Amino acid sequence: MTQQRCRVRFDWGPTAAETAAVTAPVVVVVDVLSFTTTVCVAVERGITVLPYAGSDDDARSYARDHGARLAAGRSAGLSPAAVATAPTPDRVVVPSPNGSAISYRLRASGSRVLAGCLGNRSAVAGVLAAALSAGASVAVIAAGERWPDDSLRPCVEDLWGAGAILGRLPRSLLSPEAAVAADAFAAVAGSLPRGLADCAGGRELAARGFAADVDRAACVDDIAVVPELVGDEFRRWEEPGFEPGGRRC
Repeated sequence: MTQQRCRVRFDWGPTAAETAAVTAPVVVVVDVLSFTTTVCVAVERGITVLPYAGSDDDARSYARDHGARLAAGRSAGLSPAAVATAPTPDRVVVPSPNGSAISYRLRASGSRVLAGCLGNRSAVAGVLAAALSAGASVAVIAAGERWPDDSLRPCVEDLWGAGAILGRLPRSLLSPEAAVAADAFAAVAGSLPRGLADCAGGRELAARGFAADVDRAACVDDIAVVPELVGDEFRRWEEPGFEPGGRRC
């Protein structure tokens, strides 16, 4: 990342995340469809989420070693709509090639790693504002998707999710990249549910029978919880004084 002259930074994918963690004490991972949305919904319900990057067999061993259940596949765990209502264990490993893999790689970075989504954008922005007031720099990382060759595919839903958070921070502190993300969210904020449903990621999920996950991800400012990665686990950390003010889903 080459935005060090700016206090608030924005970039894409795992390499940028690891680079950002070298100079930014606070890093927010955004994977709207659907890892970080799932994490936020789960942690709000009191569920501890362990991110993981690796094969299913390795993930099973990892879950067993950490006393957790493996959420293998979207219907079994990577679904914010399902997590919101289904009976769930206290501890769950939720693998994904994007947000979960990035979070897993940042475990030992030394930075404070947060999960951000549209639902908790104001709560996350509150944490970032406090960090900025204390003199720290912060970075928001859009996870993106993967092409078949495993290269990064930027996706508009994560641009909007990152921009929703960045747009609540002082404009003067934003890097040009962060300002573009904030503007991208502002442009679609009035029609966000339709935009998420129409974007490539939303249409892909709907075609697979997970339109409810897209609807859940479109809820803005209805989660007060800021999940923080503590060791191997995302746990509840709540911004004092924040009250959900958005559309309850």
